Amino acid sequence: MHWQKVLQLNSNTTCRLNNIHFIGNNICIASGGIEFEQSEVIRSTDGGYTWTANSYPDAPKELFGLGVSPDGTIYLSGVDGNVLHSSDSGKNWKQSRIGDWLSYVGGYFPAHDTGIFVSSILQRSSTITRVDGNFKTIDQQSHLFGANNMYAGGPRTSYMIGYGVVMKTTDNGNTWNFQDVIGDNFTAMDIHGNDIWLCGYNGSIFHTINGGEKWDRMRNGNDITLPRYNLLGIAFKDTQNGWAVCDDGRVLRTDDAGNHWMEYDRFTTGALRCITICPNGDLLVAGDNGNLFRITSL
Repeated sequence: MHWQKVLQLNSNTTCRLNNIHFIGNNICIASGGIEFEQSEVIRSTDGGYTWTANSYPDAPKELFGLGVSPDGTIYLSGVDGNVLHSSDSGKNWKQSRIGDWLSYVGGYFPAHDTGIFVSSILQRSSTITRVDGNFKTIDQQSHLFGANNMYAGGPRTSYMIGYGVVMKTTDNGNTWNFQDVIGDNFTAMDIHGNDIWLCGYNGSIFHTINGGEKWDRMRNGNDITLPRYNLLGIAFKDTQNGWAVCDDGRVLRTDDAGNHWMEYDRFTTGALRCITICPNGDLLVAGDNGNLFRITSL
């Protein structure tokens, strides 16, 4: 497939960008950094056209997770338990720290007095840590699988995804239940209420319309007759039209609710780690070396 237009934007950074998310109609946040050297937050206030970049010396290591609480507070979590948080749509940031040295790959506060953050150690093990309003640990669960991210799913509901695992809580992280979906190292979710899309590093794509009570496999990444894609991000504009990005710069598109996926002309060979949809319907994709692209799809 051919793009209508691909524009490489000036991100004002050469750091890896791991997450990108719109906060309202015009403000967009992306974050990342260099693992043990630098955090990076870039921000747009004009719908994703122009960007400013800021490094934060109080949290001088890479940021892996981006979560938004129901009150709009943004949480960026990363190496050594560092968390940056903003209550003014990313204009100003404060730094806090969870009291350990773990690398947190996702998290946010689903309630004003309870935060949930997930860490991962070399894709071998993970923790789910609940903290109070001062980032003091309430409790911590350990698991023998790697974690990749955590997502807000609605009031009291969150999802954690990882190596062969999707877990769900409906009580702000007090208890967790495994979802009936397996077969990949799950890397990203796109949530629209109970309508959720899920992708994995081996190229699998799953879909649920009831919050995970039943998952349908829309693409089997283990099918050797299909092209091999290592998927890192997924986003849907509506029930029919969605896109997924890969670690080698490829972008996939479906226009029939995930039943078939088509590959676009490649415009980069660098990893594309995240994707979001702009208010006007354009796509923003970001990844390694500060690469940031604005795309108009046919």
